[in-house]
Amino acid sequence: MTIDWIQFSPVTAFSGGLLIGLAAAAFILFHGRIMGVSSILGGLLRAAKGDRGWRVSFLGGLIAAPLFAKLTGLAPAVRIEQSFLGLILAGLLVGFGTSLGNGCTSGHGVCGIARLSPRSIVATLTFMAFGMLTVWFMHRVQAGP
Repeated sequence: MTIDWIQFSPVTAFSGGLLIGLAAAAFILFHGRIMGVSSILGGLLRAAKGDRGWRVSFLGGLIAAPLFAKLTGLAPAVRIEQSFLGLILAGLLVGFGTSLGNGCTSGHGVCGIARLSPRSIVATLTFMAFGMLTVWFMHRVQAGP
């Protein structure tokens, strides 16, 4: 996936970040829970009675929003430069990492840092460092010797 730097706008990037922050604040205000996607998904698999509806609604919204944007022509063009097997492996590694780190980037990076959680700050720095290292490594591997 590449960023179209010609069409990039800091206003839309800021607006998207602001909406995510407002959604996280509203979620903790109204539900008393951290808006961490991996925890919401993981909790769905072992949800208590009455706890399943909001989890399904939340995850359904994550799937419906980009579909709606695509249908209305609001979604940017996306070009995925990885094989299907590579995407599956990446998804499994992300799942393993969120399990190992007790949360994902939305839980630690958005909500945890906002609460000044030391554990979340360390986790987010670790996510970012390994993400950068992975991109560097993959570019080196794909470029060849």
